[in-house]
Amino acid sequence: MNQDYIQPNNWSIIEEGFDAERVKSSESIFSIGNGAMGQRANFEEQYSGKTFQGSYIAGVYYPDKTRVGWWKNGYPEYFAKVLNAPNWIGINVTINGEALDLANCKEVKNFRRELNMKEGWLSRSFEATLHNFIEVKVETKRFLSLEMDEIGAIQYNVTVLNNDAQLIFAPYLDAGITNEDSNWDDKFWNTLDVSFDGEQAFITSHTMKTKFHVCTMMQSQVALNGKTLESKKSINETVDSIEFQYENQVNKGDMITLTKFGGYTVDRNHDKNELVSVANKILSKAAQLGFDALLETQKEAWAKIWDMADITIEGDVKAQQGIRFNIFQLNQTYLGKDARLNIGPKGFTGEKYGGSTYWDTEAYCIPFYMATKDQEVARKLLTYRYHHLDKAIENAGKLGFTNGAALYPMVTMNGEECHNEWEITFEEIHRNGAIAFAIYNYYRYTGDYSYIPEKGLEVLIGIARFWHQRANFSTAHDKYVILGVTGPNEYENNVNNNWYTNYLAKWCIEYAIENIDRVKENYDSDYTRIMNKAKLSKNELEKWQKVADNMYFPYSEKHQVYLQQDGFLDKELITVADLDKSQRPINQKWSWDRILRSPYIKQADTLQGFYFFEDHFTTEELERHFDFYEPFTVHESSLSPCVHSIQAAKLDRMEQAYTFYLRTSRLDLDDYNHEVEEGLHITSMAGTWMSIVEGFGGMRIKKDTLSFEPKIPKQWDGYSFKVNFRNQILKVNVTQDSTKFELNGTDELNIFVNDKQVTIKPNNLVTV
Repeated sequence: MNQDYIQPNNWSIIEEGFDAERVKSSESIFSIGNGAMGQRANFEEQYSGKTFQGSYIAGVYYPDKTRVGWWKNGYPEYFAKVLNAPNWIGINVTINGEALDLANCKEVKNFRRELNMKEGWLSRSFEATLHNFIEVKVETKRFLSLEMDEIGAIQYNVTVLNNDAQLIFAPYLDAGITNEDSNWDDKFWNTLDVSFDGEQAFITSHTMKTKFHVCTMMQSQVALNGKTLESKKSINETVDSIEFQYENQVNKGDMITLTKFGGYTVDRNHDKNELVSVANKILSKAAQLGFDALLETQKEAWAKIWDMADITIEGDVKAQQGIRFNIFQLNQTYLGKDARLNIGPKGFTGEKYGGSTYWDTEAYCIPFYMATKDQEVARKLLTYRYHHLDKAIENAGKLGFTNGAALYPMVTMNGEECHNEWEITFEEIHRNGAIAFAIYNYYRYTGDYSYIPEKGLEVLIGIARFWHQRANFSTAHDKYVILGVTGPNEYENNVNNNWYTNYLAKWCIEYAIENIDRVKENYDSDYTRIMNKAKLSKNELEKWQKVADNMYFPYSEKHQVYLQQDGFLDKELITVADLDKSQRPINQKWSWDRILRSPYIKQADTLQGFYFFEDHFTTEELERHFDFYEPFTVHESSLSPCVHSIQAAKLDRMEQAYTFYLRTSRLDLDDYNHEVEEGLHITSMAGTWMSIVEGFGGMRIKKDTLSFEPKIPKQWDGYSFKVNFRNQILKVNVTQDSTKFELNGTDELNIFVNDKQVTIKPNNLVTV
């Protein structure tokens, strides 16, 4: 049974009624971020019930020592993880000596929480009766500024409803925090200094081992019925916290407001000795602007993002809410301002997956950022991997590869592999292929070839060398094979000849050779520089080609399909439809041994290859493979339903495509996998965007331009989206009976619609 307490709304995520059982889930769903930092939707006031406290700073991590029972050669020493950062949002509230705590009130009513995606803010309101019989109404609003991305703002209003009362606001900073997922209960932070200056307070601390220096800051102000009070305050300090206490007498019906600005300055962006003085200036600027003015700039910044990134859906509120939630969270996580950052699968919403970079970025996120932002943003994501090439060569070296072979990490913060599960770290090597594919995909979409001679070719060479060495010749098959791998389907470990992995290996080698030839022909100085560095010989290239030309692919003549891996047909092939519903999700109900022996597919595997390389296969071949594998797929990975939705739409199975779309777009809102309290599935949200644009819109690049095969689910009256294609903005509007195209640019654009060429002139509506 999925959760269904989120109210359907086009632009907001709304929860009504207080339920302690769903607090942790809501903390994930209502998370906020601005690309530089983020936080779960924890209450500002104290809460003694079950909660998962989480504030995170982009790029600040700790290498938590790996914990395994049996150490193996080549194991990563640590799992790098984004850290729960010092908490700046806290505001304790005491009324007539009793703490306001929703887990401990006599009564809580009219509880409402709203995440306004259009304007980028989170609000909460409720009425509470305390044990001392004081009744209060509380209204809060907070946001993390996109414009001043080191600062966030909170407005906290309390109205005493039934009596006069003594009210204490106690805003605080707390650096004595821990991670939920620490391996050894290490201390991650060391507090250096706690200080204050007027209404401002600062805690400077650094991470252990990695020595990131951070200043956590706050500034507070109290107002009564909208008029600023000159409140006296008392100050409580400990070794790693500081609290200001503002005490005021409040008459019945009066509203008292605490406005709090807070955030972080980090030595990634400033001199570590200047962090407090920079924080002082930022707080002063925010306070001078004031909460309302800062909120106005927030609304404007989000309006600009939505102008380009929005997808509208007419006639289906839940579908509309789902896609906007996905687009909103992607933009809260990564805005492309900083090339040192990437996109963690949980973003700033939880600690699972360590906040690190996975192959999700290349396979799922790059298309979204290419089409909804300037192409520079996607180029930064590619450059991130280029900067890690030496580490990828080092990672491969640790496993015994030589001669500049590169194995990109499954999980990383700084280019070093930091994942500690054998079957993933050593075997899920298909991630190398996703990184090469992203280079190809970027060029295919943007037309910007310059990235390849400047940076990309070196990456392609390292990856091709890896595949050449990872394959070995099988005399039994008279072909090259790749043994002991895990494909995207992690419910199969240590298999031989995973079709997707083998196909990617062949393609990567061929693509590297093709680009070596092209750079040699057209970019003489780059070619000379790269060849001198790589020391690549004609003999080595011939060996690569031999592997690519003679790669083995398991195939079933009976079913006329490529097999996911050797031995797939040896399994007991019981479909998901015939699996008892009480056994789902199998990853929470079954032993790992039972899962590995089953035919069940966690996520698109062979079909992931058909998604990447759709133009290598006929529609009939896609249909055969879809019909064979879909019935065994349990979609217990967030990355699975979007690929199936795109392919179902391609095959004109619109009901199935729509069902998969709803599953991917509302995966977290409806908690399909019963795990949302751990955080949101950020990277798969880019797949949701693809399921509309590439699935229903049928967008592809063909003949070096955009091509569309628009389709529409019967549940919708219409939908629209925009794409930035080679610095021209094309708006696509699909209804049940026509598709309209509108171009915002300077030159006309030739596109294909259902394989027919259509010319779109700037600012001229074309209906097909």
